[in-house]
Amino acid sequence: MYPDPTRRRPRLVAVSAIAVAALTLTACGPDITSAGSEAASDRLQAPTAEQPEGEITIWDRSGDLFEVFDAVIDDFNEKYPDITVNHQAVDIDAKLQNTLITGTDVPDGVFLDDAMVSGYADYLWDLSDVLDPYVDDIAPQKIDANSFDGGIYGVPYDLDPGLLFYNAAALEDAGVDVSAIETYDDLLDAAKEYQGVNPESHPIHLEQSGFLGQLQLEMYASQMGTSIADADGELRLDSPEYKKILTFLDTVQSEGLGTRAEYLTPTDIAELENGNQVFYPWAIWFSFAPQQLLPETSGDWKAMPLPAWEAGGARSGAMGGSSFVLPKDGENSELAWLFYEFLMYDEAGYSAVWGPNDVYPDGLNTSIPAYLPAADPKSPLFEPVEALGGQDLWAVATKAGAQIPAGTSIPPWWNGAAEYLGNDIQRMLDGDLTPEQVISESTDAIQKNLIDRQ
Repeated sequence: MYPDPTRRRPRLVAVSAIAVAALTLTACGPDITSAGSEAASDRLQAPTAEQPEGEITIWDRSGDLFEVFDAVIDDFNEKYPDITVNHQAVDIDAKLQNTLITGTDVPDGVFLDDAMVSGYADYLWDLSDVLDPYVDDIAPQKIDANSFDGGIYGVPYDLDPGLLFYNAAALEDAGVDVSAIETYDDLLDAAKEYQGVNPESHPIHLEQSGFLGQLQLEMYASQMGTSIADADGELRLDSPEYKKILTFLDTVQSEGLGTRAEYLTPTDIAELENGNQVFYPWAIWFSFAPQQLLPETSGDWKAMPLPAWEAGGARSGAMGGSSFVLPKDGENSELAWLFYEFLMYDEAGYSAVWGPNDVYPDGLNTSIPAYLPAADPKSPLFEPVEALGGQDLWAVATKAGAQIPAGTSIPPWWNGAAEYLGNDIQRMLDGDLTPEQVISESTDAIQKNLIDRQ
């Protein structure tokens, strides 16, 4: 039995999709880095008292994940009985920027999308020192995503490996052997084979949202160890890797192999349920769909690693993710660090977050921990997923996550880039641009309108 979907849906929309509401910020990211804050290199230090005491204010989004974190507070207080946690459900995208600018009622800790961390870096503690005992055991991609200008500004929360979800029942009926899918060329061949049996089908999902389309593009790029910008924030769209990805997407569209729809909208769901759309390359959080939104095909779906771009290449890339940040103007940021340290690096904490609980009776199965000792393929924190035919999603996701290449920091203008790159991908899928034109036009627009204006 799964929880009420009205409780689960906010987590999937707000967290896993990197909060589309973030687009309400300025196009170049939050314009707060020039205000009178301390140097961004200031490093937080852990408390030295044997029994630290005080009150901390922690901001999280409302919804089921808030309830999960809230339930861990009692366990935290068994270890730190003199720290009171004031846990608040907040519209972070609406409140955080102005709160940091004014310095009024600043929280000690905040749940934040990875794509927004660098834009707030000047107002956050550099966590390099407190993370030092753990950094070698955290997924490299997550450390890189939270790094900016020599510091680490977020406590990595989740790892969101890309997986290939597929309708196993429909594909078996069509005689398609999914075990033969090892590369994206193999995926095209499998889609053609399925379409040969089901002529009305368009087997592969093509994302129609500009924002999520850009997020998925970065998942594909992550597999090849690249991203929209390098470690210095320089654009690198003009590369063989991005040309290969865009050519693949263009091929899926031009050959009629793709269903264009926005992620889990009614049209998308209908095409999943009727067997027209049977391949969904997406982050682990797509597992929400068979559990809550696909009653007719629930149990038919399974997950496997993404195809590789080249034989022997990485079989997963990162798609989305969140972390915890600690504002410098919080009154007790060092105590908030103890709370996040418990959540992420103490077995009692991370087991309570991802393991079976009142909110998720079978465990939280829409992400895996970024802390590698917690993401042990042989020690599952959540149960096999009935809606995936009883598949051990933990084993699939943790093995895929281990293949994600290291990356770079996410530039402050990442969200704003969707207005250009995300939209240009859609223009390509409309037949109005070639892959080369997407690269050229998006590069020029992002450089001129976002990077040069910082």
